[in-house]
Amino acid sequence: MRFVVVTGMSGSGKSSVMKILEDDGYFCVDNLPVSLLPTFIQLTEDSSEQIERAALGIDIRSGHRSLKEAASVLQGLKESGYTLEILFLEASTPVLVKRYKETRRMHPLAQGGRMDKAIENERALLSELKGQADYIIDTTTLLIRELKQEIDRIFVEDENFCNFYLTFVSFGFKYGIPSDADLVFDVRFLPNPFYVDALKPLTGNDREVYDYVMSSDKAVEFREKMKDMLDFLIPNYIAEGKTQLVIAIGCTGGKHRSVTLTNAMYKEYENTEYGCKKEHRDIEKDRLRNICRSQEK
Repeated sequence: MRFVVVTGMSGSGKSSVMKILEDDGYFCVDNLPVSLLPTFIQLTEDSSEQIERAALGIDIRSGHRSLKEAASVLQGLKESGYTLEILFLEASTPVLVKRYKETRRMHPLAQGGRMDKAIENERALLSELKGQADYIIDTTTLLIRELKQEIDRIFVEDENFCNFYLTFVSFGFKYGIPSDADLVFDVRFLPNPFYVDALKPLTGNDREVYDYVMSSDKAVEFREKMKDMLDFLIPNYIAEGKTQLVIAIGCTGGKHRSVTLTNAMYKEYENTEYGCKKEHRDIEKDRLRNICRSQEK
């Protein structure tokens, strides 16, 4: 039987993961007291219904004491011969605060106090569980569909998993640098399709623009040097415990050059052992601004 323990930060997406696993055919139980975990595992293994896959959710709702006991209970079960896989979900504190404010819910540890302090307290309480995790997914920048893809890849398709996620983001400097960027690259030195009449209305997602930008020797050299640097940095970030890297690539408007290089770098890493996605933050903003201006007239 495949048994998955889903845990992690409140607001990081545990409920969504439990629903995804349930849809994938897992027998799911959420918020079971930790003291009942050994009994639950034994019952599922002995069940006459032949349960092949089960998932259990554990989080702060179990209480401080139970949460502290969880790590030792899970370790004891593994030492007793049970096969358990621990999935730990996390997200940055600002994003967790934002999610709680949007849902108008109170963090279980807040009790009328500051939300960010409650989140950091929870992070400390969960540190031992995180250390035992087989899989760590940072949902800070993940959409639900992207989270589902990751869960299906690990627990349905049985693909190899690396606890590291790359996000390539194109942006326009005139709209500001992405606040969550770990690395920022400026490609405004490359030939600009904006000044070519046939290419101006297109974007870096169009083959004509992509070919125009990447026909430049400087663009090819930049891509190669950027990949060399990332290949050096990523293993060192992983060694320091980092689970995701947001790489922002900017040009003036975020429509041509930055989109092209973001697509090029995504191609370099999409089939590697790392999780990888791309996002074009400002690709439509010029078009929307022009529509608003025409409507004002």
